[in-house]
Amino acid sequence: MLRFHTQTAGCALTAQQPNNNIVRVALQAMSAVLGGTQSLHTNSLDETLALPTEHAARIALRTQQIIAHETGVKRTVDPFGGSYFLETLTNNMEKGCWEYFDKLDAMGGMVSAIEQGYPQREIQNASYEYQMAVERKEKIIVGVNDFISEEPPIQVLLIDESVGERQIAKLKTLRSTRDNGRVRQTLDTLREAAKSGSVNMMPAVLDCVRCYTTLGEICDTLRTVYGSYEEPVI
Repeated sequence: MLRFHTQTAGCALTAQQPNNNIVRVALQAMSAVLGGTQSLHTNSLDETLALPTEHAARIALRTQQIIAHETGVKRTVDPFGGSYFLETLTNNMEKGCWEYFDKLDAMGGMVSAIEQGYPQREIQNASYEYQMAVERKEKIIVGVNDFISEEPPIQVLLIDESVGERQIAKLKTLRSTRDNGRVRQTLDTLREAAKSGSVNMMPAVLDCVRCYTTLGEICDTLRTVYGSYEEPVI
């Protein structure tokens, strides 16, 4: 009954030799399909440099279509069914997850763990260890720390300032034509719901959206109640 979405790993994309990212994304996408994902997003080859160009986005789409229609992987529900290797990896991952859950429970739950800086510290340590492995060449990243070659830069998507100017003009028009009295009323209701600490705020948020209250206005209202989150120094 599990339903899950998969996105290929943006952190695996490299700015060096970006065309290599096509191969990385294809392998990751195939892995997701073999793992039984119901929904899949394939990153574009240039996302480490800029927003995707239409060309790069089309390659990402074609990657999914080739997997779906040319590999034959969809002919069976569970291609790796019964694999000792895969089942062992799954069991080890599950065991590791439960060990983390036990640690979090001992800290008083996830919110308490965040306040203590535990997950942030774990992420930082993992990032440091990964980077050290790359720098020592214990982990090879093709085009980054080995198999390096000079390549001409690829074309990236450039968005000029006119886009922002058009969006600002649309926002000004929206604010001048909507029912601003209704907007203030719904924001006041949202604020009171947030102050209560026990009321489901989603209906109040939806009422704000229905009268064209902006995301920024909604967030500003919630900040008056909750303040702004500051990451604990660890």
